[in-house]
Amino acid sequence: MYAEQNPWHQTGAVPEEWAPPVRRALAHYLPSRLAHDAPRRFQLVLGPRRVGKTTALYQTAGALLAGGVPPERLWWLRLDHPLLMQVPLGELVQGVMRAAGASGDSPLYLLLDELAYADQWDLWLKTFYDDRWPVRVAASSSSTAALRQGRLESGIGRWEEQFLTPYLFLEYLDLVGQSRPVPVGDSLADTIERCIAGGVPTAGLAELRTRFMLTGGFPELLLAFGGQAPDDATALLRSQRVLRSDAVERAVYKDIPQVFGVDNPLLLERLLYVLAGQVGGVLSPTSICQKLGSMSQPTFDKYLSYLERSFLVFTVPNYSGSELANQRRGRKLYFVDGSVRNAALQRGTSPLTDPTELGLLLENLVAGHLYALAQQADVRLYYWRERNDEVDVIFDHPSHPLAFEIASSAGHSRRGLQRLKERFPRFEGRCWVVVGAGQRSVRPTASPDGIGAISLDLLLLAISAQAARDLARRLAAVPPT
Repeated sequence: MYAEQNPWHQTGAVPEEWAPPVRRALAHYLPSRLAHDAPRRFQLVLGPRRVGKTTALYQTAGALLAGGVPPERLWWLRLDHPLLMQVPLGELVQGVMRAAGASGDSPLYLLLDELAYADQWDLWLKTFYDDRWPVRVAASSSSTAALRQGRLESGIGRWEEQFLTPYLFLEYLDLVGQSRPVPVGDSLADTIERCIAGGVPTAGLAELRTRFMLTGGFPELLLAFGGQAPDDATALLRSQRVLRSDAVERAVYKDIPQVFGVDNPLLLERLLYVLAGQVGGVLSPTSICQKLGSMSQPTFDKYLSYLERSFLVFTVPNYSGSELANQRRGRKLYFVDGSVRNAALQRGTSPLTDPTELGLLLENLVAGHLYALAQQADVRLYYWRERNDEVDVIFDHPSHPLAFEIASSAGHSRRGLQRLKERFPRFEGRCWVVVGAGQRSVRPTASPDGIGAISLDLLLLAISAQAARDLARRLAAVPPT
């Protein structure tokens, strides 16, 4: 079993099929973070299923070996293996340390896949850290157990969480050999300015973006189905069946019940389907509970939090300029990746012929990208609604906030953005309408009403590049390996 999980002990290298050459930003910086380990921290890689967490760890293993780490001091433990699940994590690690001859001068590099399957994993990591076991740890988890009660107290000052979200648009273009150069600044506002000034090319991206939106940011599916024509219904349905089985049903019927003891996962699945029909809308718990019949509002609140902590959906509160008021008001819901919503409902190519549904998926695409960036930049997302005025998404950077309205047509109203900047002057010069392919990007300062226009594809490229930059900022006290 150990030999099967650690073939480099015999070969000196990670098999190429486990660690493909195209690496995400996390896999570029994580090896150096582990090798230098300053400040000393364990690394927890969290995110939805199928986004490439295991691949990123294998690529990290390959980079560590290439950087001179002896193979015998690099160990992989797949903790959802039936045999390993029966052994306390401390006993496993003690055995591996003995086999590797680990010491303070020769630490063990320990890669733990599906950490949450180890009983009391958080207490064991605390022990490894506080008792100064000679280990450097990188671990992955798709399970909500990684966020369970008690984790925060154990984790403070001991480990860092790195969120691996589904692929962003620029990463997809890299994957399929269609990359674009994107100048990156210190903030998203700066990067947008540089992209407009530099004339980043976006011609020919609309069809690729549609494929990406429908297939989702999941690397295996992108490689298998992301090259299909956007209207290839058969390929998309195959892709959605895989995603529904692996990302949706495993979370609903395995991960969440394992951690929280949910005894009615069917009701949880039904809730997810109802939420899938309300993307971009303000949640009404009372209405949703009535639709489900047997669900109380406390159960709704719990189940929604489970879906959020499983990285399937996220919610954003209404912006008010006051944190207390933000928390009291209604929330909008999005899927972390809109393709998960499509997979849950088995929509195939239907959104392409329904302008309303397509508009909601495009809004989810922008919101999902901003959510991914927010995880790296420690920025909050909001929407804004006051009476009949609304703005789709607010990226509440402390010094460079941005507001976005995703246009559904060339004549899309700018009234919400106008009212927002009148109500909150900090958004003056920072409001944007997101327009379709072929429409010209215009800075707010060059627009008569002070509201800018940015093409959807350019915005997605800017967000993608900024997310990679901010991830590097989080990890890169040292250069990438």
